[in-house]
Amino acid sequence: MFRPRFLSAALFIAIAVLIAAALNRQPEQMVVGAARAIDGDSLVVEGREMRLAGIDAPEARQLCHLAGQSIPCGRQATQALQRWLSRGPVACTGHENDPYGRLLVICRVNGADINADLVRNGFAVDFGRYPTEEKEARAAYRGLWGGTFEVPAEYRQRMRAEARAKETERSQP
Repeated sequence: MFRPRFLSAALFIAIAVLIAAALNRQPEQMVVGAARAIDGDSLVVEGREMRLAGIDAPEARQLCHLAGQSIPCGRQATQALQRWLSRGPVACTGHENDPYGRLLVICRVNGADINADLVRNGFAVDFGRYPTEEKEARAAYRGLWGGTFEVPAEYRQRMRAEARAKETERSQP
């Protein structure tokens, strides 16, 4: 049976950990203005490069397959994001950076969540924040889900491995 002192100590430690985590969190940042797409999940707002949080879109040069044909799904994802950004000023909020120093953001135009819409319409996959939207896109065979594709993270990993192999090959006498 637990003793009251133990429970009090455990409660104190738990509260201290929660307070430390809350104090360690970066403040929410908001960037508002005209924007342009870099690729399907990266954009520039007011000169600042950002990455859409919770999603992963095909790389700009990535191809997917639909009915036996290669389609430029990376370019289509970039165009889908650009269509959103052309609708008016974008408001992006976030509090953490990715490994490349880009602010991870959720962006809205006229109140609509761009990140969610890109996943819902199959231009990006869920990366931890939009599972319901991905499920909806899969069920309706929208975008990427209408054919076959390599998961963007796996595509990037394969491209890096191929580049390393070519570099090794070139450095061999």
